[in-house]
Amino acid sequence: MSPRGPGGQHDGTVPAQEGPPTRPRAAASSGRGASSGRTGRPPATSRAEILAAARRLIDRDGWEALTIRRLAAETGVGATTLYHHVRDKDDLIVQLVNEHVDQVARPDLPAEPRDRIIVAWTAIHDALASWPWGAEVLTADGFLARLGDSALWFVETIVGGAVDHGCTHLQAVDLFRSIWYYTVGEILVRAHTVQRRDGIGDADSEFSLRTLDPSRYPNLAAIGDEWPSRASLDLYPRVLQIMVDGLLNEARASRH
Repeated sequence: MSPRGPGGQHDGTVPAQEGPPTRPRAAASSGRGASSGRTGRPPATSRAEILAAARRLIDRDGWEALTIRRLAAETGVGATTLYHHVRDKDDLIVQLVNEHVDQVARPDLPAEPRDRIIVAWTAIHDALASWPWGAEVLTADGFLARLGDSALWFVETIVGGAVDHGCTHLQAVDLFRSIWYYTVGEILVRAHTVQRRDGIGDADSEFSLRTLDPSRYPNLAAIGDEWPSRASLDLYPRVLQIMVDGLLNEARASRH
């Protein structure tokens, strides 16, 4: 997937060393170096605490505000401590996505391979639609290697369904990737539309094509005010079925 997802880098500064740099032995032996001068919430040093703090930060300020530096401030520890648990912002979000998918119940799978593909894709879509910022970091190739067992189960179900329907393994990969592009795009367009409307109020509702010159754009001008209402429809279930059927049929035809 060619587009590069946002984030993916920490803030570019070298993480500050924890504790006074000139007296590391005293801090380690006394046990007071890490806690000296700290008040309020105790330092979070476990992976679970760090992920919980990241979720709080995202829920409060939005995923765009998530940086290693801000997460360090949220947890009350230095950035060096965080880097023991996460490599960078992308890795942090992938861990959050994996944790989120771990809580998603695996759907009952129908007997027909084609239907298994649709059920699995619907579950993936619904899980990511509730956390659209998670889809942002999964818009670049290579993300599969970073997914946990729960997420990989859905991928295996889709690829396996395509193979059971008669696709080769490579055709199954093409099917997965094609629908992945559509799924992530649909989620992000809707999420960004909501975000934009929150920022500009009702101005977006004034979008219309009826001001276009019908002699130059007869079809668009004929649609006029109907475009916004159509854009708000949830067509994902229907389009998903059309894409699955079309890709499966094309794969089958290419083998004869």
